[in-house]
Amino acid sequence: MPAQPLPASASLFEPLALRSITLRNRIVLSPMAQYSAVDGVAGDWHFVHYGSRAAGGLGGIIVEVTSVLPEGRISPGDLGLWRDGQIEPLARVAALVAARGATPGIQIGHAGRKACTAVPWEGGRAVPLEAGGWVPAAPGEEPFGPAYHAPRAMTLADLEAVVEAFGAAARRAHRAGFRFLEIHAAHGYLVHQFLSPLVNRRADRYGGPFESRTRLALEITRAVRAAWPEELPLWVRLSATDWAERGWGLEEAVRLASLLRDEGVDVVDCSSGGAVAHQQVPLAPGFQVPFAERIRREVGVRTGAVGLVTEPAQADAILRGGHADVVLLGRAMLRDPYWPLHAALALGVEGPWPVQYLRGKPGTA
Repeated sequence: MPAQPLPASASLFEPLALRSITLRNRIVLSPMAQYSAVDGVAGDWHFVHYGSRAAGGLGGIIVEVTSVLPEGRISPGDLGLWRDGQIEPLARVAALVAARGATPGIQIGHAGRKACTAVPWEGGRAVPLEAGGWVPAAPGEEPFGPAYHAPRAMTLADLEAVVEAFGAAARRAHRAGFRFLEIHAAHGYLVHQFLSPLVNRRADRYGGPFESRTRLALEITRAVRAAWPEELPLWVRLSATDWAERGWGLEEAVRLASLLRDEGVDVVDCSSGGAVAHQQVPLAPGFQVPFAERIRREVGVRTGAVGLVTEPAQADAILRGGHADVVLLGRAMLRDPYWPLHAALALGVEGPWPVQYLRGKPGTA
């Protein structure tokens, strides 16, 4: 399918229609793990955290990476959707987000060889097996680094089970009331591990050339698209480069984005890195925006720009320049839950102020 032209530009506070949903603006909460679940179950922290950001004026909220299998958790504190008992607490979060005017979304994933680490404020090292840890599963047996468990190499049966688990998690996400879904294929987690030749050294049909290294990503996408309602949009977060020599790079990312578009993906959320510890990332404001711009232009798929986007004028310029269709904010939203409302004031447009907060709006008597 050839690339389709997309609208040349938009403003930060212009709505975005995706299939049957409409984001009230182009500002989306980037999924950032809170490491505060118990046995994969959301709690009061998640309810307050996501609810406050919805009240802060976001167009969409992507709930943090939610594991499709217990062994796929980054840490014991990760959210999960591998069983039905995890649906209702997340449904409470999704309902609150929607009630505050934001569109609720959720990211599903599997950490692969980066699984089974302690939460960051407890050091982030591998959780010992005798302390409740587990052996991660990955493309091969090489650990991410000395602070991580050595994984076991996944069998073909393991891979089949992972694909099925992604589809099952998508169905549970829909039952929980989420209106868009994102597959995590970035940051050195399982799907990205298979994409990267620096990690994936398999000799079977899942390793070697581009067509084999992308096989798992496409199988998961097909399973999720089949399980996720046709009228609701599907996103994929993709690392556009490994930032390491002979690794996964932008040329391959563009090729994969085209295949994902043909499988029914509506937005490619363009990030980078995470596959290997020796990466060299040239951090700078908006350093990943060129990835979103090129994939958008060459593939004809909507894209999200993320990474060191912090200022309202900067975010607005990304959209007005046609570099992306949405901007995703992570750390900026941790620092300021009301960033969108403050951005609207800075840009001189009307923001979605909750009526309960109008007395605090600048310029209001």
